Amino acid sequence: QVQLVESGGGLVQAGGSLRLSCAASGISFSINAMGWYRQAPGKQRELVASITRGGYTNYADSVKGRFTISRDGAKNTVYLQMNSLKPEDTAVYCCKSLQYWGKGTLVTVSS
Repeated sequence: QVQLVESGGGLVQAGGSLRLSCAASGISFSINAMGWYRQAPGKQRELVASITRGGYTNYADSVKGRFTISRDGAKNTVYLQMNSLKPEDTAVYCCKSLQYWGKGTLVTVSS
């Protein structure tokens, strides 16, 4: 059974940082691409960052230079380091690999 479990969300002031984690079981992040998505209230879900099997990364324009996706194969965990956070980054952040989704973690950025 595949499980993706996110953690690390919370309340932070604008300009602050958070690191999200997505721990996987039943699926390997070393051989499968993985993405971080977010959905803000009243908005469509969007892809924030992704990392391929070969380690190539891609970012939404809105987070380039501020967010970094990385993975730890030994821990089968993918991270999203978020710096210089803005109120518009407030959303539920979910990880996805193949057809599997985590339940998400809430990030709230206060102004």
